[in-house]
Amino acid sequence: MRIGFIGAGKVGFTFGRYIAEKRELVREKTDGALCLEVGGYFSASRQSAELAAEFTETCVYDSLEQLCEYSEIIFLTVPDGQIGEVWKSIKDLDIRGRIICHASGAMTSDIFSGITEAGAFGYSIHPMYAISSKYESYKELDNSFFTVEGDDRHVDKVCSVIRALGNSCVRIDGTDKVKYHGAAVFASNLVTGLLAVSQELLTQCGFSAEEAQRAIVPLFLGNAKAAADRGTVDSLTGPVERCDTETVRKHLNALSGDERSAYAAVSRCLVPVAERKHPDRDYSGLIHLLNGIGEFNYEEHDGNTQADEGNRQEDIHDHSV
Repeated sequence: MRIGFIGAGKVGFTFGRYIAEKRELVREKTDGALCLEVGGYFSASRQSAELAAEFTETCVYDSLEQLCEYSEIIFLTVPDGQIGEVWKSIKDLDIRGRIICHASGAMTSDIFSGITEAGAFGYSIHPMYAISSKYESYKELDNSFFTVEGDDRHVDKVCSVIRALGNSCVRIDGTDKVKYHGAAVFASNLVTGLLAVSQELLTQCGFSAEEAQRAIVPLFLGNAKAAADRGTVDSLTGPVERCDTETVRKHLNALSGDERSAYAAVSRCLVPVAERKHPDRDYSGLIHLLNGIGEFNYEEHDGNTQADEGNRQEDIHDHSV
C-alpha cells in the first residue's frame, strides 16, 4: 500500500519517517501480507516537500493529480483549517478506491463531503501524542495510542495497518471526537498551562525564571511518572488528598483571578479521586469551600470539620505536595 502525503509539516514528516522505518517490521509481522510504502509528498511549498522527501528517502510529486494516481492511501497532513480546502482540490480527481485520511484530533471524517460519490473512503487518524518536531518526534511514536474514526467499509483495514506498526488503536464514533480531543488537551496542553502558573508564582516569591524552571521540573516529572506508573488514585498526594481544608483555604486567599479560579476548578476535579483513595473520609467541608468561591470570605469562614482535623492529624507525617 503506497501512501502519499499532502502537506510537509511536522505531522507529514513524522508519519512518513515513522512508517518508512517500520516497513520491514510490518512485512515480517504480517508474513508479507501487508507492505507499506511511503510514496512521497506534495506541498504548496516545493522546498518543504523536498525536505520531507529527503528525510524519508521518497519523492516529490509535481501535482495533486500525480500523487492521487500513485497513492492508495492519501494523507492530508495540513493544518486543521486547510483540510477542507485541500479536500476540495482533490475530490474531483480520480480517487476511486482511495483511502483518504487526515490527522486532526478534533475534526471528523465528515469534512470529506461527497466522498462516497467520489468512490473513496474517509477517515480521521489521530495519535495521542504531541508532535513538536519535524525531525525528532517520529522516534517517540512507538508507544502512542491511535484513534480511528470513519467509514465502516475499511475501518478494520485501517486499524490493522496501525496495529501492524506496533501501536494500539481504538475506533471512536464521530460524535465523540471533540470530547476525545478535549481529553487529550487536559493531559497535554492544560498541564503546560498549570506548569506555567506554578513557575510564575515562584517568580513572585523571588525565584528567577531559570530557578523556577529548575525547581519545578523534578516535581513535575516525578508526579507525572508516578501517575503514569501507578494511576491517578494511588499516586495522588497533597492537601486535597489529605482533606486539608485549612491549607486549601490559605492557598485560595493567596491567589487571585485566573490563578485562584484554576486552583479551585482543578481541586474540585481532584476530590472524586481523593474520595476513591480514602472512601472513609468526609470531604464535604472541602467541597463546600471549593464550591463557594466568590460567595464568602475564606478567612472569615469557620474552619474545618472534626473529620477534616482528624484526617490532617492522620497524615501529619505525609506532607507530600
